[in-house]
Amino acid sequence: MRTDLAVVGAGPAGLAAALAACARGLRVTLVDAAAQPGGQFYRQPAAGLGAARPEALHHRWRTWKRLRDGLAAHAVHVLTDHHVWSAERTPDGFTVHALLGPEQDQPVEVRARAVLLATGGYEKVLPFPGWTLPGVVTAGGAQAMLKGGLAVPGRRAVVAGTGPLLLPVATGLAAAGVEVAALVESAGPGRLARHGRALAGKLPEGAGYAARLLRHRVPVLTRHTVVRAHGDDRLTGVTVASLDAEGRVPPGTGRHLDCDALAVGHGMLPHTDLAESLGCRLDGLTVAVDPEQRTDVPGVWAAGEATGVGGADLALAEGHIAGCSAAAHLRGTAPGPAPAALKARAKLRRSAAALDSAYAPPAHWPEQITDDTVVCRCEEVTAGAVREALDLGAGDERTVKLLTRAGMGWCQGRMCGTAVAGLAGCPPAPGKRPFARPVPLGVLARQHPQEGPS
Repeated sequence: MRTDLAVVGAGPAGLAAALAACARGLRVTLVDAAAQPGGQFYRQPAAGLGAARPEALHHRWRTWKRLRDGLAAHAVHVLTDHHVWSAERTPDGFTVHALLGPEQDQPVEVRARAVLLATGGYEKVLPFPGWTLPGVVTAGGAQAMLKGGLAVPGRRAVVAGTGPLLLPVATGLAAAGVEVAALVESAGPGRLARHGRALAGKLPEGAGYAARLLRHRVPVLTRHTVVRAHGDDRLTGVTVASLDAEGRVPPGTGRHLDCDALAVGHGMLPHTDLAESLGCRLDGLTVAVDPEQRTDVPGVWAAGEATGVGGADLALAEGHIAGCSAAAHLRGTAPGPAPAALKARAKLRRSAAALDSAYAPPAHWPEQITDDTVVCRCEEVTAGAVREALDLGAGDERTVKLLTRAGMGWCQGRMCGTAVAGLAGCPPAPGKRPFARPVPLGVLARQHPQEGPS
């Protein structure tokens, strides 16, 4: 399959980019792993569930309708259920490799003159004793269950961690009939107040969530954290405790909350695997881009959470700018992003930076991890094993990985990398994974078949 522009990821950034580029004359192919476009933010219930009011699960339904109708009106070629595992440069452009089928073993190739990466992000969860119990899910996982499956993780839930995602998760669960025992937020109101000017545009949205929490009588515990999840075969409750000004848990502040579900999250991390495989430069953990959302690799653009976690509005703005820029460069015309879009992006980036600072996880969270707490779930590596590696001289994620196998499992360190770095006292590092997802050896063999004897 050949196209002008391959857009990887059909969330807000990818949708905005595809529509902008298609409207400016490009042949656009939009590739996504989900069954429907929309990404996590605009995730839709499966048609077979017969949702009567799917708009009740979203607070930006009009925007989604505009994007959905735009896809129907434009000639964007949408490939759903296509799991992209690699992208590579070729003499005439780029080849995007994907897997199709129930077993994800049918290879598909999309050849394009240019690539736009809108690969989004994934959740960061910091471990604590009991976090592997059945009934403990990520905050985004609980939201995905509700939006995509019209299901809830339990009857009585605690929503905990830090970050703006906790608000829609708590209000969504409460509206679905779940008794939300508490929203436990480690950040305090003072942090948000210090960034009041940059966050002024977020006040109406925040006030709306606060009103819904009040209407559903959801207790909000700020400057608190979950220190332990309890249960044998599954979750039966959690212990939450207050945090002092330095982010430590003062003795004697714990309290028990009965629950059968815990939705926990500590922010987001960008998906950069495809960008790294193409040789794009990273700025810390994010893909580095110029004002037009171009990476330093000619023919590759990036937008959305991969270039910095900032929410759906920022992703839409960046996607639009990237799509306009890609169309202009491929058609040989003047760059097209409108000044209004550039101004909106700058404002939204300031808000995103303020939120990132205000919702930083507690500084001393590793102190609450007991030695028997599993850190790497795939390889069942405990915090004690990581600490032993540190005693042997390990000082970074890679050395801990070599000594303990932490990060060598199915997720390739996506879940445990931040925790290992925190225990090691070093900043998280990019994963440098050769593939964006697991791929069967048979598929790899067919990509580069061994030449027989001449």
